[in-house]
Amino acid sequence: MTSYKELGLVNTRDMFAKAVKGGYAIPAYNFNNMEQLQAIIQACVATKSPVILQVSKGARDYANINLLRNMARGAGEYAAELGCAIPIVLHLDHGDSFETCKECIDNGFSSVMIDGSHFSYEENIALTKKVVEYAHAHDVTVEGELGVLAGIEDEVSSAVSHYTKPEEVVDFVSRTGVDSLAISIGTSHGANKFVPEQCTRNAEGVLIPPALRFDILEEIEKQLPGFPIVLHGSSSVPMEYVNMILEFGGKLKDSVGIPEEQLRKAAKSAVCKINIDSDGRLAMTAMIRKVLAEKPGEFDPRKYLGPAREELKKMYMHKNINVLGSANHA
Repeated sequence: MTSYKELGLVNTRDMFAKAVKGGYAIPAYNFNNMEQLQAIIQACVATKSPVILQVSKGARDYANINLLRNMARGAGEYAAELGCAIPIVLHLDHGDSFETCKECIDNGFSSVMIDGSHFSYEENIALTKKVVEYAHAHDVTVEGELGVLAGIEDEVSSAVSHYTKPEEVVDFVSRTGVDSLAISIGTSHGANKFVPEQCTRNAEGVLIPPALRFDILEEIEKQLPGFPIVLHGSSSVPMEYVNMILEFGGKLKDSVGIPEEQLRKAAKSAVCKINIDSDGRLAMTAMIRKVLAEKPGEFDPRKYLGPAREELKKMYMHKNINVLGSANHA
């Protein structure tokens, strides 16, 4: 067994307490490869932001859990080399079973999410409590989920969303012992978070999604004052990247995300962790397509992954400073 403390990582407990008190959210960026990880660390060091490195089941299958563990170790050393030893969490995103969570805990993850939201309420509680008991024995923090997000991202998918019921949150948290709670208030997974029929269009024809249910968030805050809340499916799907992908031969239809001003409002509340994955995928894909279209003879991966990495860094810095408010809180 490898403890996350041996890797120079931290769990989310102190990180979230500071974020709730300070009115900002910790960026939770998914990564699958070296260039994504480099961009995340460079951006967070440059903005002096704490960060959560998220690993989905798909990322574990793609990159190998042993490589991911050592990449996380290297991330801390890289941050120190760049001049700022920022707090780094290695987090399992959407763990689907006790066995998956246990494997991650035993391999150096400092935080895990157990997503039992697709089970019945009582089954969700039982599974989440089992994970919490094992995780806390190793000082690993646990994120649970109440409510279901629509959309598709990796292996996580649902055709419809089910908003979190505020009347259930106290019972769920007290019976499971989770350290944070992912809720459903209108965010959604993927780059196509809503169908056009759910949206309006502005003067430029851009789809505008329905507003987040801040009334539900406010009621949950009343029920659980000061408790760390998490938003999944919170990419903004920047149209500059969507248009770049379309310009250079890609095919994306009716892409729409969560407006950044709504995420900033959420970050000022008890929401202390905001998950962003699709935006990184879009930025990277856009730049790779651009380079290969403009230089069709290029075959050195460094020559198209390098610009993609720089674009990711720029986007993550913007998120930390202007959306999440996490800059200068490392």
